[in-house]
Amino acid sequence: MTRNAHVVARYSRAAVAALALGWVAASAHAAGAIESVTGFSQGGSDVLRIELSEAPTQLPTGFAIQNPARIALDFADVTNAMGRSLVEINQGNVRTANVVQVGNRTRVVLNLKQATTYRSEVQGKTVVVSLEPVAGASAAMTPVAAQAAAAPVAATADVTALKDLDFKRTADGAGRVVLQLGSSDVGVDVQQHGKDLVLDIPRTTLPEGLRRRLDVTDFGTPVQTISAAQQGERVRITIKAVGDWEHSAYQSDQQFVVEVRTKKVDLNKLAQGPNYTGEKLSLNFQNIEVRSLLQVIADFTNFNIVTSDTVTGALTLRLKDVPWDQALQIIMDAKGLGMRRTGTVLWIAPKDELDEREKKDLEALKAKQGLEPLRSQSFQLNYAKATDLMTQLTGGTLPGVNTSSGSSGNNNRFLSERGSVMAEPRTNQLFVTDIPSKLEAVAKLIQSLDVPVRQVMIEARIVEARDTFGRSLGVRLGGGDLRAQRGGDGGYGLFGNNRVALGTDYANATNSAGFGGPVNVGGNFVNLPASLSGMTAGGSFALSIFNAAANRFLSLELSAMEADGQGKIISSPRVITADQTKAIIKQGTQIPYSQTAPNGATTVAFKDAVLQLDVAPQITPEGNVILQLDVHKDSVGQMTDTGVPAIDTKQITTQVLVENGGTVVIGGIFELEETNQVNKVPFLGDVPVVGNLFKSTTKTADKREMLVFITPKVISDRGPVR
Repeated sequence: MTRNAHVVARYSRAAVAALALGWVAASAHAAGAIESVTGFSQGGSDVLRIELSEAPTQLPTGFAIQNPARIALDFADVTNAMGRSLVEINQGNVRTANVVQVGNRTRVVLNLKQATTYRSEVQGKTVVVSLEPVAGASAAMTPVAAQAAAAPVAATADVTALKDLDFKRTADGAGRVVLQLGSSDVGVDVQQHGKDLVLDIPRTTLPEGLRRRLDVTDFGTPVQTISAAQQGERVRITIKAVGDWEHSAYQSDQQFVVEVRTKKVDLNKLAQGPNYTGEKLSLNFQNIEVRSLLQVIADFTNFNIVTSDTVTGALTLRLKDVPWDQALQIIMDAKGLGMRRTGTVLWIAPKDELDEREKKDLEALKAKQGLEPLRSQSFQLNYAKATDLMTQLTGGTLPGVNTSSGSSGNNNRFLSERGSVMAEPRTNQLFVTDIPSKLEAVAKLIQSLDVPVRQVMIEARIVEARDTFGRSLGVRLGGGDLRAQRGGDGGYGLFGNNRVALGTDYANATNSAGFGGPVNVGGNFVNLPASLSGMTAGGSFALSIFNAAANRFLSLELSAMEADGQGKIISSPRVITADQTKAIIKQGTQIPYSQTAPNGATTVAFKDAVLQLDVAPQITPEGNVILQLDVHKDSVGQMTDTGVPAIDTKQITTQVLVENGGTVVIGGIFELEETNQVNKVPFLGDVPVVGNLFKSTTKTADKREMLVFITPKVISDRGPVR
């Protein structure tokens, strides 16, 4: 038994090189012919028997592809005598087998479920191909790792040593890492970790001479460094690369090759344009007939291709790793062909022939519609208006006007030339007359349009907050002569006595000091008491000094005020409206005022001072809500000289996207007014310390803030979403 040691692992170009050997003339004397391909299970392995008419003199050459998982066997001087190219096996790991003959060479391609290795041997006229079993965990491995896991652990799987590690630069600027393995049975696991490419070689030791780090930056490839290290019973090789790159790997006997190249964007590259999704193939033919080339693609894709008799000519092409659907498109474009697909059947013919066929089909359909009898059908509408729906069906026909064939300006959108429609607003019905196929289309359209419109509840919350603070300090200073008030020496026997009196205010303290009766406090030297807007009285302290010898007095009053206030106004209008329908809600006062009409008469007009919410919602397919908002918050201001009151307006106009049931702040206004005022007697008020008796100070702060919150809620059948 001979093990085939040719295993190929291609990552970036997962393709079958179908028929890449060229188109050669058939040999007159073939060594044999393939008569059958069968598959069965034996000892847990999948076995395929390829029966030939004559005993082969040598084993077929072959290779394996990891992605997609395939094994290809080439039989030289052998033809295909089965009469078909596709063999359904569906046995174990094998799906199907493709047998393709080119000249005197035949290739057998085994389509696998998972990548694995194989062994082949000749038993008389039969070539027996044994596939190694694939473990269940191999599905999670990379293609080459699956190959390594599938390799049998036998006496020949002893630990071997890595023979060589080399690096080269290819002609196209790719970096090529070449490994000489100790045995052809060793598989290499290739994985990409971020920007690094990691190669794990199981059951292998690393000689001391290869335990090094190669710096290959000067080669001008994406590869920067290559490091080799021993990790247990395996060797790990780490390839560090830069830029946007791709890699490919393959193994031939004991040599494993990894190529890392830069991804290039070629504007003339065939793969650009439409997104082709077919499996990749390679074609290399000289002067091959187009019909034969289409048959090769049919064998590869398992599609049924019907080729018109008018498809002729030959073609020379070379395509490598191209999706089969793109290759087919290239062939058709080169020969002016077109394609019509029905299921798994492709009809290929010249484009002119296809266009002419399609034109005749359309003309026949139009002629059939002109002869088809008309039918009438009524549609009862539940939610939509019949007149609106009739306008949509006829493309702008006036409501209530019967649209019929031959009428001027007929612009039916969904009806035929002979179709007509009539709306009955009283019963909200629609009557349509047309051919049966158009009636079916109208029925589906009405079913889509006559649906309830979703509704949205919009709640706005307008919060106005006010915070005021004021502080004022004031002084009054004055005095007088009692002799002038009471005559002579005063007449109260007060001479020789001095008195000091305290009081709550200026007059109280003065009268307490004068004793004998009321005292006229007279004028004030300084009259700057504390004062705040909206506050009539505050705290005060008075001191009066009376000199009896001189019959004179001096009084001082200190006053202070402080005010701190907070207020809040919350307005919450809410309204329910249909999707994409504007709604308005307002509440407030209409203020009357007089104005002169053009004829000279006096009339009464009104101004609105209202809280108003204008909103038009739109429900998105994701369930969010787009709101077109206009929010007013007006109040009565000062009266103008013309007798017309001013309106203090706060307004927000915006468009916002809000999630269903979510709340968003769409805007706000913040105002801060601070005042510091000092009233003083000139010069005296500037004297340090004593100057405080000749001035008053007032500080006020007024903060006003308004915020507008919006909450939309889509109303379902059970009510609004909470």
